[in-house]
Amino acid sequence: MGTRLDRFVAEHLPDRSRAFAQRLIQSGDVTVDGRPSRPSERLRPGQVVQMRVPPPEPTGIVATVMPLEVIFENPDLLVLNKPAGLVVHPAPGHPTDTLANALMARYPNLAVGNAMRPGIVHRLDKGTSGLMVVARTDRAYQSLVEQIKERAVHKEYLALAHGVVSQERGVIEAPIGREPRDRQKMGIVAGGRPARTGFRVVERFPEYTLLRLTLETGRTHQIRVHLASIGHPIVGDVVYGPRRPSLGLERPFLHAWHLGFRMPGAEACFVGWAPLPEDLQEVLRSLRRAAPGALRSRVD
Repeated sequence: MGTRLDRFVAEHLPDRSRAFAQRLIQSGDVTVDGRPSRPSERLRPGQVVQMRVPPPEPTGIVATVMPLEVIFENPDLLVLNKPAGLVVHPAPGHPTDTLANALMARYPNLAVGNAMRPGIVHRLDKGTSGLMVVARTDRAYQSLVEQIKERAVHKEYLALAHGVVSQERGVIEAPIGREPRDRQKMGIVAGGRPARTGFRVVERFPEYTLLRLTLETGRTHQIRVHLASIGHPIVGDVVYGPRRPSLGLERPFLHAWHLGFRMPGAEACFVGWAPLPEDLQEVLRSLRRAAPGALRSRVD
């Protein structure tokens, strides 16, 4: 039997997914021998397929030139090291000067995924630094969203927590949802979405513990809420921890240091690391000077 029409169209639009090809066919923008067809139609030798790919719809996001630390880039996607203080996409109170605005300045034709979050498949909180992957094509967007859904994207964080965590490693499993009394905050809520965070001690100090954390789910504020729930909130997190900043930090000591995923349309995988930024490095140096005998292990 001949090739399905949707597969044929997708193969001739390598930066688009098969789902995009199906939508194009269903909208009447693809014809076979001059007539509209169905995605499942089988093609015969000699038939003429014509397609019209409409231009990307405008996103409505104002392009803003901002520096971006891109550590990897190809035609499908880019991986960047987000600084603390940068909001990922426009939201109430942050209509501009977000990562989405910077992406539109760098890639004016970026129009995949949500119109107000072009190319963005996951996010980091404003105060969290570290690695993010952004899709540049429809097929990359669909692939990455599916990998996240299947929990096939590997994400690890480093966090400095209040108190001395006694376990060498463990798992925090508790449902997360909106706090009934404060809708701006997340919390451990009966009937919330399942959430699971793995942790391992990297270094202990008299009053703090450096942790390596693995996200097995991706709920809003998951690491911050889970660590606070076991009595070890993140240093600098004034929302879920002490109301006054700790150790001179103006943001949570939370950094997305490791990211791994399967490259869209390929067998190869991307694996990347981002070292701790200088403000967090200085906190650790200060703690080590004050407690030279602290227990340490390699972060690898």
